[in-house]
This record gives sequence, structure tokens and C-alpha cells, in this order.
Amino acid sequence: MSTLVTALAYRRLLTESATLHLLRADHVAVIAAALGEHLGRPGLRLASEDLHELMDADLEVLRDQFELSTKTAKAYCDDWRNAGFLIRRPAGETRGETYELSAAGFDALRILDQLRTPQTTVTESRLVSLAAALHQLAVDTDPDSSRRLAALEQERDRIDQEIARIREGEITILDEDRARERVQDVLLQAQGLPADFARVRARFEELNQELRASILTAEEAQSTVLDDVFRGVDLIESSDEGRTFAAFSALIRDPEQSTALDEDILAVLGRDFAVTLPPATRRALRELKSEMRGGSREIHEILTEFARGLRRYVYSQEFRRDRALRTLLQEALAAAVQVRGRIRPYADVGQELELSAMRMSSVGEVTPFDPSEFDTGSLLEDDVPEVVDFEELAAIARESEIDFTELIGNVNAMFRAIGPVSVGAVLEHFPATQGVASVVGLLSLATKYGEVSAEPGLQEVLGWEGGDGVARLASVARHRFTREVGE
Repeated sequence: MSTLVTALAYRRLLTESATLHLLRADHVAVIAAALGEHLGRPGLRLASEDLHELMDADLEVLRDQFELSTKTAKAYCDDWRNAGFLIRRPAGETRGETYELSAAGFDALRILDQLRTPQTTVTESRLVSLAAALHQLAVDTDPDSSRRLAALEQERDRIDQEIARIREGEITILDEDRARERVQDVLLQAQGLPADFARVRARFEELNQELRASILTAEEAQSTVLDDVFRGVDLIESSDEGRTFAAFSALIRDPEQSTALDEDILAVLGRDFAVTLPPATRRALRELKSEMRGGSREIHEILTEFARGLRRYVYSQEFRRDRALRTLLQEALAAAVQVRGRIRPYADVGQELELSAMRMSSVGEVTPFDPSEFDTGSLLEDDVPEVVDFEELAAIARESEIDFTELIGNVNAMFRAIGPVSVGAVLEHFPATQGVASVVGLLSLATKYGEVSAEPGLQEVLGWEGGDGVARLASVARHRFTREVGE
């Protein structure tokens, strides 16, 4: 019996899961390649016209290798949206619509990527993480205080022994292979974040619809949703999903933990083994926090928008109008059920309704007349050529471009006098004559002809005078010239 229940559950999953629909599609290679190329990055959205244009260009190349139909990119995108791979939303600030990947689309792309580059062995770091998580769970759920104290004392002894070994000079550094392995495990866990964010957003949309439906279907005297909204309760944020996301968002926005995460990422990227990592891996690690912050910010904005919309829907009394409309529709349907056995839907009921002869169209099709689009401006007049002073031309050039000739001369003069020199030392002897432009120019030259300190605490303060005569300061990583500029 359990086999039958499981088989029926899998059959329902095959029917309902958009992820499996994509994986079982006839042209899964084309779909995955196109969606991954244009919408595979977290939080990425494209205007519908832009995606259609990019897809049309791709189809011209793909049809040489794959047996595709003659459908346009728009038709393909409509099919993928109906299948649940894509989500189409109205653009927030401009007219039009945007496309983005659904949670099912992200899941399918992640599965395909893992199949293309499989993890062939059980990595040591994964086993260590699993054992550590299981041990911590056992400690945190243990009601016996003596066992918990013993576990904490054992951990304290281990830390004390490690501190003693380090003080004696015994430092054990993880070898490069294991370090690269752990980086890959971290990024593998992070691959599920885009799908998680898309899934949370979809769940908030469903919750918003469910709350609005409950307002319409429940009697006004018995509607707990109305009572909660009038009492100021944020129903969406106080839901299980809202509380879970609020905890995650607070973790990301916490200054201490956010700063610690930044420092850890910079520290890992500054290690010797990180030089051997592929550029894509380094970029993914560097952008890990920004992706988490961007996804959290987007979901938080949606959460706030839905909460405000629900309160506005209640306080504006719009729900009363919708309730009245729903009642009228139900009465009409009830009357239709009573007469369906005697009157056909196409029967003449003796009533005539005159329709307007005017063609009905969307307001969005109307294009207002804008006279300014046809204004060519004032008439052009012939200008009398004049002799321009060379000093004026030089002054104009200095306002629009950085005077690298002056900066190179200042740096080389300092280097010949004292040897390796920082940007701050150059500015102390040769003030920034072009303001912040001189500072930017020196930093650019130092990046090419010197070195930039990677230590977070090794910084220097650079000063210059702005165009308004106000002195300004900036703290940057120390940039140091190690050779003359131009060598």
C-alpha cells in the first residue's frame, strides 16, 4: 500500500511541478541555455521587449543546431510563462512588463548545473559541517544541564589548547586543496538563494491574495482579518513566512554580523590559495553578500507594499464595494442555476441591449500629441571666428581632463628624493591643484606603478580643496609608488 501511495504522490509531482516540466521538456537544452544566459543571475529582470530581442537573436543561431519551430521569441516566452518557468510582472516605474525567473526555473537550472559539473566525491568539508551541525543540535536540545556544561567545558579546553599551540608558534594552515574544496561547498549552498527568494516572494503574493479573499468571503461581523487590520496588526509580516524572513533580514542588516561577513570574504580572497581559484568562483564569492542583501531588500519592499496595500484596501472601504459585487454575482449565478433546465444560454429572453458602435480599446494605446517633439529650437546663426588664447584652451582642458603630466612630474620628483612614497606623502608636498581630480589621478597611477595595501587597517587620509574652496578629506587604502612613473 505504501508503494502505491508513493507512486501516486510522484505522479502528482510530475504533473504539478514546473521544475520537472522544464527538465522533461523536448528542448530543455535550449530553454536552460537561454534562460540561464539572460535571467540566470539573482534578482535580474529584463523588459519584455529586451528579452524578446535577445531571444530572437539567439534563435537565429540555435536553429542551425537544433530542430526548433518557427515561433518567435515572444511566443516561446509566453509558453514558458504559462509553464511556470518565467514570471511576468508590470514594470514599477515605466509602462510595460518585465520577465524574471521563477523559483522552479532557478531550481531546474541549479539541478542541470550540478549534473553538468557533478561533485564526484564526498568532500571532507561537507562531512565536517554535517558533524558540527549535528553535534550542536544535540547540545542545544539536551535538557540535562550537566551534559551541556560538560560539552561547553570540553569545547573551552579545546580552544585553550589551540590558543596555547598558536602562542608557541604551532600554526596549522589548511592546505590549498581543502581550502578550494570548502569554497566550492560554500558557493554550492549559496546557489539555492535565488530560488529561495523567488519562492518567498511567490508565497507572499499567495498570502496577500488569501487575506483579501478572506475579507470578501467572511461575514463582516465574523471577519478576524478586518479586526486585525483595524487594530494595526501587520498580518503579512506576522505570518510564519513573514517572521522567518524578518529574522533572516535582521541577520543581514545587523551591522556587526554584516561587517564580520565582509571581513571574512576579504580575508579569504586575500589568501594565497585564492589566486588559484577560477575568476568566476572569485567573483561569486565577492558578490555573495551583495546578492543576499539585494534579495533581502527586494523581498522586504514587496512585504511592505503588500502590507500597505492590504491596509489601504480595508481603510478605503473598497472591500465593501467588492463584497456587494460578489453578492450580486452569486445571486445571478443562483438564478441561472434555477432556470438552466428550462432556458438555454442562447435562448431569446425578449431583451435587447444596444452596443456602442465605438471601437473599444485600451487607454494605453492613446498617444498624446506633444508639440515639443516637433520643436527644432531657435534658428542657427553664423558665428564670427575669433582668435583663442592658448592659456584659455589649457584652462578648459584642465577642467575637463586630469593633468597627468603634472602628476607624473610630482611623483617622480618625490621618488628620486626619498624613494618609495605614498599618495598621501605626494599630496603633502604637492597639493592637488585640480581638487579631487588630482587625487583620483594619483590613485590611478599608484595602482599601475605601485602597490595597494590589502590590510583593512592600513589606510591613510588624503586631503584636497574643492572647487568651492572647502577642504575635504577621504580615508582610503594606502597606495604606494614603488618605482618611477613611466618606467
